[in-house]
Amino acid sequence: MSDGVNESSGSSMSLSTSSSSLLSPTVAREEWWLSFNGRRGVTSPRDPAAVERSNLVNISKLVVKELIETSLKHGRMLDSDHMPLQHFFIVLEHVMRHGLKPKKGLLGPKKELWDVLQMVERYNAEAADITASVRDLPVRTHMGRARAWLRLALMQKKLADYVKVLIDHRDGMMPDFYELEALMMSEESVVIMGLLVGLNVIDCNLCLKGEDLDSQQGVIDFSLYLRSPGQSGEAPNEEGDLDNMSTVLDQKNYIEELNRHLNATVTNLQAKVEALTTTNALMKEDLMIARNSLKSMQEENEALRREMNTENPHGHKSKDEVCSAAERSVKRITLQEMEDLKKQLEQERNRRIEVEKEFEIQTSIKAEMEVAMKLLEKDIHEKQDTVISLRRQLDDIKFINLEMYKKLEECEQELKQKGEMVNRLHAKTSQIGQILTNLERCNQQSGSNKDSQKLAQLRAQLNIPPFKPKDLPTPKSPDAPAPNLPQMQDSAAGHSAEKIVSMS
Repeated sequence: MSDGVNESSGSSMSLSTSSSSLLSPTVAREEWWLSFNGRRGVTSPRDPAAVERSNLVNISKLVVKELIETSLKHGRMLDSDHMPLQHFFIVLEHVMRHGLKPKKGLLGPKKELWDVLQMVERYNAEAADITASVRDLPVRTHMGRARAWLRLALMQKKLADYVKVLIDHRDGMMPDFYELEALMMSEESVVIMGLLVGLNVIDCNLCLKGEDLDSQQGVIDFSLYLRSPGQSGEAPNEEGDLDNMSTVLDQKNYIEELNRHLNATVTNLQAKVEALTTTNALMKEDLMIARNSLKSMQEENEALRREMNTENPHGHKSKDEVCSAAERSVKRITLQEMEDLKKQLEQERNRRIEVEKEFEIQTSIKAEMEVAMKLLEKDIHEKQDTVISLRRQLDDIKFINLEMYKKLEECEQELKQKGEMVNRLHAKTSQIGQILTNLERCNQQSGSNKDSQKLAQLRAQLNIPPFKPKDLPTPKSPDAPAPNLPQMQDSAAGHSAEKIVSMS
């Protein structure tokens, strides 16, 4: 397989070789050596792991080249039924699984590709979304999750970036998963990363829920990639022009992607340079402060020495004492400064703790105020509803009171009318009673029994009490005239007749 791939890669890998030469001189020389040996049919005496790596790199170049060419011919949006895309995922799976460490012992953990891909989100936060999406898919096996992860990364055009993260940290986390002779641990992984950068020019639309990612993937049809020189020469000129145009477009897109990566790297480097310049300026300021303090200490030391020389110009012991005293003073000053700095640090810590406590208290007070405001708003709404209902009840009561007042006025008027009527009736009955008493008195004086019987009947009908002699009025004076009895009888008879007629 290695010889056939090397023989066919001489005429169909100009794009991949030229694109990989942009990455680094070492990789370019290696690619040139591989293509040169492939054209000559010469194989170097390497170990089997190196041969496997070379085969995977060469077939990856052929598959990526075919995938880009077919996407440019048939449109840039590819789906799961696209054959070169299926071949690419099969080859990529073999590349990522090459050199994975086997399971150690019966109880040891098995190294899976899914475990390697989950490590990417530690260094790139954007990969966490892909990992979370894969966990939500109905996939049971670790290999199925790894296949879904690679497909989602290709659709997001971040596959090259994630592989670059793995390559950059291959000295840290990769030895736990891969053998030393694995493809991802070698320099040839940079070639794979360069090939994946070229895939950012295509767009994919893959439905992962409808695919069976847990089962074994298909096989690669090498007849699409192993073309003889005669077959390639029989193609018409138009197809050759289209191939050249697609190659130029691929190279252009690859250079644009590489330029984008270089711009991102330049911005990162500029940020690092700015940070280094700021730290350098701070260090220079610290150095100047230290030099000034050293100069002041040296001046103090010189002053002390001069004082000691003036006091004891011929004593060498005094100089040593002065030096030791100066050193002690310097140490004392430094110790004092350190103690002052420690005290300031403690003070700052205490202030920070107090500020944090006050902040927590303020936040708790704010939360309580918010709860109280919500309760007050609720109470206000309830009171507003109560006031509205009370207003409605008050309006109803006012209406009822108004109706009752109207009825009361009507009743008062009726009572007034009936009272007046009763008063009139009382007045009439009193008049009739007085007339009857006068008639009885006259009858008693005249002695007529028939008239007295008639008057008793009228009293019984009119409910007038009987006449007693004591009811007779006493004459006021002896000269007063006696009442005219016949006239009184006639008038009483007339009134009684009227009363009887009105009652009948």
